[in-house]
Amino acid sequence: MASEDQTVSGVAGRYATALLELALEEKALERIETDLNRFGEALDASEDLARLVKSPMFSSDDQGRALASILDEVKIEGLTKNFLLLVARNRRLFAVPGMIGAFRALAAAHRGEVGATVTTASQLNDTQVTALKQALKAALGKDVTLDQRVDPSLLGGLTVKVGSRMIDTSLRTKLTRLKHAMKEVG
Repeated sequence: MASEDQTVSGVAGRYATALLELALEEKALERIETDLNRFGEALDASEDLARLVKSPMFSSDDQGRALASILDEVKIEGLTKNFLLLVARNRRLFAVPGMIGAFRALAAAHRGEVGATVTTASQLNDTQVTALKQALKAALGKDVTLDQRVDPSLLGGLTVKVGSRMIDTSLRTKLTRLKHAMKEVG
């Protein structure tokens, strides 16, 4: 189907592949991708939600009830809501972050894009995102979907991961290299 040439595996890959096929069948790819991104943002923002997702201490019923309330709160419904509740019922909530990442990769591949994870010390503005996308498109020859992350410990610069390739121009890495070089000299 839509994902034969993709390298997603494990529980997250199987669930993401199934969700992609359902999304394509219902012609709801963009809506589901938006919903998953919104849920991923909520997961990143809430320690309680992250604990609910990761902890085996909650029963599947407890996870399902709590998740249903959260999904209503963030206005996620339809196929995405049913999918996440099924994941909770099957005791696979711990794999949701991987499912979201795998779904993004499969959706990007379906559109003929390549996915890239960009980590910066502070949030990029629209001009910077556009310039980065253009530079990556020139280098890769394909449109690029960016998954942006912020990690203040980078101090400055950015890291870009495309598939198995990683470009690290962060100030933290440059300072670490300088530190090692100084140890070798003296």
